[in-house]
Amino acid sequence: MNAFPGSIAFDEYGRPFIIIRDEDKQKRLTGIDALKSHILAAQQIAATLRTSLGPKGLDKMLVSPDGDVTVTNDGATILKNMDVDHEIGKLLVQLSQSQDDEIGDGTTGVVVLAGALLEQASALLDRGIHPIRIADGFELACQKAVEHLEFIADLFPVSSENLEPLIQVAMTTLGSKIVNKCHRQMATIAVQAVLAVANLETRDVNFELIKVEGKVGGRLEDTVLVKGVVIDKTMSHSQMPKELHNVKLAILTCPFEPPKPKTKHKLDVTSVEDYKALRQYEQEKFTEMVNCVKKAGATLAICQWGFDDEANHLLLQQQLPAVRWVGGPEIELIAIATGGRIVPRFEELSPEKLGSAGIVRELTFGTTKDRMLVIEDCLKSRAVTILVRGGNAMLVAEAKRSLHDALCVVRSLVQEPRVVYGGGASEIACSLKVAAHADQLASLEQYAFRAFAEALECIPLALAENSGLSAIHALSEVKAKQASTGNSNLGIDCMQTGNINMKERSVIESLKSKRQQLILATQLVKMILKIDDVRSPGESRHM
Repeated sequence: MNAFPGSIAFDEYGRPFIIIRDEDKQKRLTGIDALKSHILAAQQIAATLRTSLGPKGLDKMLVSPDGDVTVTNDGATILKNMDVDHEIGKLLVQLSQSQDDEIGDGTTGVVVLAGALLEQASALLDRGIHPIRIADGFELACQKAVEHLEFIADLFPVSSENLEPLIQVAMTTLGSKIVNKCHRQMATIAVQAVLAVANLETRDVNFELIKVEGKVGGRLEDTVLVKGVVIDKTMSHSQMPKELHNVKLAILTCPFEPPKPKTKHKLDVTSVEDYKALRQYEQEKFTEMVNCVKKAGATLAICQWGFDDEANHLLLQQQLPAVRWVGGPEIELIAIATGGRIVPRFEELSPEKLGSAGIVRELTFGTTKDRMLVIEDCLKSRAVTILVRGGNAMLVAEAKRSLHDALCVVRSLVQEPRVVYGGGASEIACSLKVAAHADQLASLEQYAFRAFAEALECIPLALAENSGLSAIHALSEVKAKQASTGNSNLGIDCMQTGNINMKERSVIESLKSKRQQLILATQLVKMILKIDDVRSPGESRHM
């Protein structure tokens, strides 16, 4: 039986190749037709995200094959949950994910910008310009735009004494999110969380120490920042104390149960005496384990594994509160926060391996009596937890995504304290600069420069459209004022306040985020413009 989908033939040099079955009926796009197909696919995805840009952007409802519903306007989340078949579409999904991993914000803008660049590239291809010349021109234009971004960027004060400037930046990020009705509170929480774990001298932020937990119930306004660790567990016994002070924690990865033989032998209990002896042995082992923990000086046992009712009752009798079934990541975070060591065997437990915490208490929510455990006033670490509340799971999930964006933007400012101004102000300024530079070029790249400048205007145009303004009129007005005054802080008045000066309105964005958007979008477009054929691995003609 032939293993190939077609027949084998030989060319005039005796080299074998496969004749694909129904090859005459199959169609493959190559050259400019392939490029146009790629650009069209990318434009469709960019158009989908375009309406989600800005403070008045619309949300998307995404339904998974399992029926789970997600409502969001976060670009990375939308693309991740979209069922994208086209190869170029998948590249745009990866582009958005790269922006999310690197910066955490600007995931929608980077895709919209890439779509606009490809739209301009399509017009240049129609004029007969070679795709390589377009790609190289875009790269040079991107360098010029990034240089101008660096020039117009302002230094930004990052201080633990004055939080207001950072809060304004976080509020700009959250302005387009579902949490904007309480976005000052959310912005303050995000800033406090980042500064709690940041080292301002080395400009380093340990994101591992910030944990975002969600709990359905209550209002968004009930969201709080806990200076410690919150775990979705309770005390193992209902009669154990609900609040402990000056706690010494034993962090265990060994179960409270008798040791089992590591062989395939089985134990037959044939008499009452044997059963009593076995039960007595188990009781002694339980007591021995509890005594090991008590002897080390622990006042609370955090156990990764479960234990049965008998062990639970014995822990209550011995007045040793315990928490069971605590997951691995949570165990590690508790160990970091309290300065304790994770102990794999009871015999290795000693006083110096215990963690310390000021307060361990149970939180109770609403009428459902849902409970969570809070470990606060940890001496060894600055770990914090943001506890997000909301009316349903969908709202809590979107609030967590929004807070993640705000946390990432504040982290970017701690790492590089320079900002540009929002409302499309920085894009318009870069567009004017790139267009002016195009007039000085005598080479073919001047067309790519002008196309790049026009593509940059897609961001303020989309902001104006989504805000219900006359997009062309609003953009031309701001461009004219920027060109005449040289003030690069003028942008689109999305909230229709009558003031287009984004610096005065504190609409602030991270320079790092804007720069990354330009670079990533240009790199992707350059890659797409160099693809003129798509072959699957099995389609190679020569063997």
